[in-house]
Amino acid sequence: MSKAEISSAIRVAQVAPNIFPTPPLHHGGTERVVHDLSVALQNLGVEVTLFAPSDSATDIPRVGDYPSLAALEAREGQVAPGVPSALEALQMEALARRLDSFDIVHCHGEFAHAAILGARRCRSLTTVHWRVDERDRALFFAGFPDLPVAAISAAQEAGVPAANRAGIVHHGIARDRYALNSNPKGHLAFVGRMTDQKRPDTAIRVARAAGLPIRLAGTVDVGNPDYFDRAVRPLLADDAVYVGPVDDAAKGRLLGDARALLFPIDWPEPFGLVMIEAMACGTPVIAWNRGSVPEIIEDGITGFIVSSEAEAVAALARVGDLDRARVRKRFEARFTSERMAADYLSIYRRLLSA
Repeated sequence: MSKAEISSAIRVAQVAPNIFPTPPLHHGGTERVVHDLSVALQNLGVEVTLFAPSDSATDIPRVGDYPSLAALEAREGQVAPGVPSALEALQMEALARRLDSFDIVHCHGEFAHAAILGARRCRSLTTVHWRVDERDRALFFAGFPDLPVAAISAAQEAGVPAANRAGIVHHGIARDRYALNSNPKGHLAFVGRMTDQKRPDTAIRVARAAGLPIRLAGTVDVGNPDYFDRAVRPLLADDAVYVGPVDDAAKGRLLGDARALLFPIDWPEPFGLVMIEAMACGTPVIAWNRGSVPEIIEDGITGFIVSSEAEAVAALARVGDLDRARVRKRFEARFTSERMAADYLSIYRRLLSA
């Protein structure tokens, strides 16, 4: 029996978060990964149903009668703080009514799905797209030791109890979303939430110390809205320009034209999707040695791993020595959605055979 014939017998529910549509318009790395995974699984012959907000624009069969939090906020302004929980409850009700329709339920949300799944937990998979080393996850894992969890990096898996571990699957993105740019311009790039976890202020200081202009893109973090005005806006000037949120096309131009991507994280990054988006453009990454970075960046090949602003400035002096075509080839070998889907399919089969 061929791989496609084996895969076609598997019916999988992909349960996306309700914060943004799936796929997202701008910010929303989790929703981007869920959609790319769904498409790639479908291409492997898996029968995929996507549980996602009603404003999602996708050809994947979809369940969801309610808009995303982002759509509600765009339409109504500030909403009641309980709205995200209400949206999750409505989505869980839709899932509960259809559980018998799926062989595997793959959830990418927060907590409530574990209770909804009940005895079906052994035929489910949970991917946590956030850090797992805080108190909320400790309580969650302790209460659901039979919930299989796929980590998105070895660094993240270190915080997952052994009883929950179902494997490690690095993120991937669609192979053709971004193209190699072998002739970059002179600027550096920063793409990410404007927050103290991502440290765009550090990126500006490093660029200035290296004598290079920088363009910054991303949303102002709703969980830390004062950070941008306090720490980033005062540093902006002609050589450090904030362009705001960007869609895929604008992100591709920004990253592809960049001499390098600066990734000065100040937290245990569980993956860092923008690193592989830059690699897809052939753009080297200067990344701080935190969380998943040593798993994603091959030092001296796809970028440089540093531990300080001074080391980052020194690395920028060597970034021209890296082969951008080779950076793209390493992306194609390691971080496409096809590879991600194949890895998840192996876990689904293992769960079903058990």
